[in-house]
Amino acid sequence: MTLFAGTSGYAFKEWKGAFYPADLTDDGLLGYYAGRFPTVEINNTFYRLPKEQVLRDWAAQVPEQFTFSIKASQRITHHARLKPECADAVDFLLRNTAVLGSRLGPILFQLPPNLKKDLARLRGFLGLLPGDRRYAIEFRHESWFDDDVLDALRARDVALCVAEQNDFKCPVHATASWGYLRLHRLDYDAGALAEWAKCVAAQQWSDTYIYFKHDEGVGSGPPAVDAFNQAWAQRA
Repeated sequence: MTLFAGTSGYAFKEWKGAFYPADLTDDGLLGYYAGRFPTVEINNTFYRLPKEQVLRDWAAQVPEQFTFSIKASQRITHHARLKPECADAVDFLLRNTAVLGSRLGPILFQLPPNLKKDLARLRGFLGLLPGDRRYAIEFRHESWFDDDVLDALRARDVALCVAEQNDFKCPVHATASWGYLRLHRLDYDAGALAEWAKCVAAQQWSDTYIYFKHDEGVGSGPPAVDAFNQAWAQRA
């Protein structure tokens, strides 16, 4: 299994002096980040997708093996709520992100907490997604965690996003040949990270993307990535 561990977002000035050098310019943040971690999850694309030239500029600042995971637009997940009228927004998202080339990682669709299970709607939405990309879906209502939903994801090699927050935790189900986790608590200690490392290692995934919440503290942000990588190296 190949592990890609990083943070949700990277452009945080409060990281200067702790993770980034204090005198690093804003233009240098991405290049420095990519020298430390192999992947980043871009969250501001939920509100507005960058222009193609911006995406090309991002790709030019990172090594070839670096990957950007992209959070899909709220127009798809929160406004259209996966209904057929989101098709144009899906096409726009796929067309623009294609300019990242080999540096494009999975596309994450995060559903709103009040969107309950609708299997027919999910299947229709999955039919909009071409099979040459990787996709992850984050369900935030417990009604989705049923076998028929998991089977629908497996049929398309779409990953169930394993998300953990202080007030909500998704079950761990492998629905794709690869894995996607969002570990967004703020208080991960060595024991918790060791358990997550063992959990990931037990899956039959070819590779796994893991993102920690950007807030930098003892148990989140870049320190959590470093600590998880250590737990991964030491897993029994």
